[in-house]
Parts: sequence; structure tokens; C-alpha cells
Amino acid sequence: MTRELIYSGKAKDIFATEDENVIIAQYKDQATAFNGVKKEQIAGKGQLNNQISSLIFEKLNAAGIATHFIEKISETEQLNKKVTIIPLEVVLRNYTAGSFSKRFGVEEGIKLDDPIVEFYYKNDDLDDPFINDEHVKFLGAANDEDISYIKAETRRINDLLSDWFQQIGLKLIDFKLEFGFDKDGKIILADEFSPDNCRLWDAQGHHMDKDVFRRGLGELTDVYKVVLERLKGIE
Repeated sequence: MTRELIYSGKAKDIFATEDENVIIAQYKDQATAFNGVKKEQIAGKGQLNNQISSLIFEKLNAAGIATHFIEKISETEQLNKKVTIIPLEVVLRNYTAGSFSKRFGVEEGIKLDDPIVEFYYKNDDLDDPFINDEHVKFLGAANDEDISYIKAETRRINDLLSDWFQQIGLKLIDFKLEFGFDKDGKIILADEFSPDNCRLWDAQGHHMDKDVFRRGLGELTDVYKVVLERLKGIE
């Protein structure tokens, strides 16, 4: 299979293939936090993230969610549909945590009456600022119909994920999604879903996600291994 690097990100390298509508995502062992300010190589992280994300996307595909995932092709690689990424980070919050708690001066772990969907503008130079629907339209990132669809799909994904994680004793605190347009102009779920882009707490309130790295709470791969093994037990 032909390999041409077309994008190198913080967590993945993206390669073109002989099919112009298919790419290879190769997961890195790199961990970053605070928009790349904190960075470290952690052996085995890429393999764990690829396995976790592949498993989640397989389940989402089976549940009728349109995603870019095709198949896992190695321990660190997967085949994905090529998409034009919408420059939005879509965050859904089930509980208060992280920047949300800091922004509103509230403690972490408060269950929200209704999940809150937030948009952030994907722009590293601007530090991915928090924006609203009107900003999204001003920036030309999405129109009203797109925004409505993305919010509804994010909530549908949340219902599925929250149930799956609850089955294995983990609480889905919040998560970040990215969407893109496929070759037919349809919006589909892209990027990844792993403990890199969500918060998971166990029954004792222990962090089972990248906050372990952000906050120096222990060995990241030890936690990710637990998440992966538990996920394998989902019905």
C-alpha cells in the first residue's frame, strides 16, 4: 500500500493511500496537554489508543452512527474514510470538570441536569477558543442545518457511550468529538474516541483518562490498559 504522509498531528500521522477517499491513521506514542505545552513520549500509548478507538468506532458503526472508521489494520494503524474536517471541537459535558469548572467557579463532579454541548474553534494559534452558534456561522464552519445535526448526533453518541461505559463501571464525564464531510458531502464522525479526548472516572472517582498525564497522577498506559480490558467486556 502506497504511503505518503499528508498530515502530522499531536497524536496521529495521516497517510494517503492508493484510494483517494481512504487514509491511514497511525497513532503515536506522544502525549500532549495544554495545547502542546506539556509533551512526552509514552511507549505503548499509540497502540492502546488505536485499539480503544477502533473498538468504540466499531460499536458506533454497528449502532447506526455514521463514522469515518473502516477497520483496524495493525496495532497502531486504522483505515479511515477521508473527510474534510469541520474546524470545530464539539464538547459534550455530562458532569462539571476541567475548564468548565474553572470558567464557572464550580467544583468538579456535579451532574448536569441536561448534557451541555459546547463548540470550540479548532485553531492552535488562537488556543481553540470557546465559541457559540453565531460564531460558527460567522466563521463559515457550519450552517444552521449542520449545527443542528452535529448537536443531535453528539447527543445520540453520548447516550450510547454513557450506557456502554456505565456497563463497565466507568462514568463518562465529558468528551470531545470532531466531524467532517465525506466524499458525498455528508457529515460523519471523524478523528478518534479514546481516553485522550474524554474524561472517565471509576466508582471511586479515580481518573481513567488523560488527566492522569495532565495532572501527574500516575502512569498513563496503566490506566488506558484497564479501560481497554473493560471495554472488551461490553455486550
